Amino acid sequence: MGQDNPFSRQPATAFWRTGVAEPGLYRYENLWQTGFSLPANVQFATYGSCFAQHISRALVSRGLGWVNAEPSPSNFPADLERRFNYGIYSARTANIYTARALECWVALARDPALCDGIELWNEAGRTRDSLRPMIEPDGFDDEDECRLMLRGTAHAFRRSVEDADVFVFTMGLTEGFENAETGQPYAMCPGTLAGNYDEARHVFRNYTYPQIMTAMQTAIAGLRAINPGLRIILTVSPVPLTATASGDHVLAATTYSKSVLRAVAGDLAAQDDAIAYFPSYELIATAPTRGQFYEPNMRSVSPYGVQLVMEHFFAGLDLSAPQIKRAPSRLKARQAAIRAEQKAEDLACEEQALEAQNAN
Repeated sequence: MGQDNPFSRQPATAFWRTGVAEPGLYRYENLWQTGFSLPANVQFATYGSCFAQHISRALVSRGLGWVNAEPSPSNFPADLERRFNYGIYSARTANIYTARALECWVALARDPALCDGIELWNEAGRTRDSLRPMIEPDGFDDEDECRLMLRGTAHAFRRSVEDADVFVFTMGLTEGFENAETGQPYAMCPGTLAGNYDEARHVFRNYTYPQIMTAMQTAIAGLRAINPGLRIILTVSPVPLTATASGDHVLAATTYSKSVLRAVAGDLAAQDDAIAYFPSYELIATAPTRGQFYEPNMRSVSPYGVQLVMEHFFAGLDLSAPQIKRAPSRLKARQAAIRAEQKAEDLACEEQALEAQNAN
């Protein structure tokens, strides 16, 4: 036994042999902790890239509180709810792949008038908004309806932040496209799912660590301006890129993307006691898993992988804080009011459509 030093005082989980190799993949212990206590009647708002959809489903299936601030009209059957992107995230934002896009949504939530500046795309007599081009499968009737619905989602996003105790965000990509003049981010590259690509107007960005950190810090400050007591859980999607516009091989581009996002998420958590990092990426994509949780395409995560990730997610939640007294009908009343204003199992992932651009 050596002298007392920082390593000699570490628990078994701090060493690879006792933390990983000996227990094996299915017996990891204390993989993460939130670092803050939550009430048993905690309310979560969930957003992010495709993998984030698993968290909202798991919360609902386990009977924990999930904020649905933009429910479907009351007469919608389940298949239409999924088709029109209701009940996927806490508001009808569709996937939010980049930190820059999250920053944009927070800005819209704080000032819905900014929705008037979001670029719209008109095709074949239908209108789509460039932040969520596939939110309506056939597009909107006209620009007025499109902007009205976008404003509605901006209000719903704000409501979800107000009603939540915890904001869960899954970081997905470093790559994105912006409007060269306004800087507005797009959900996807124009000309892939919708819109027309214009090299002069649509600029590719492979966001760097400083850019992503700045965007996340701005977004978090905006979230806390809406709800000062909000806790935040960050995670990184283990799903590789479908395609890259960086010029690099997609394998190298994926490694860059996930590495930078992981570094930003970890540093944010290390700097702020009200932010936690949950290692979903590590559970699926690192060496000890030997790729066993990916489907044959080596990209989609299997149900077994999702189950393992969710087991660790809930194991790390500290639900020991006193329950919050809430007005019993608060959320139901809000949902009823939203419906009064309103006229499937597969994940909704716009990014997967990039494979259609593969000419090989």
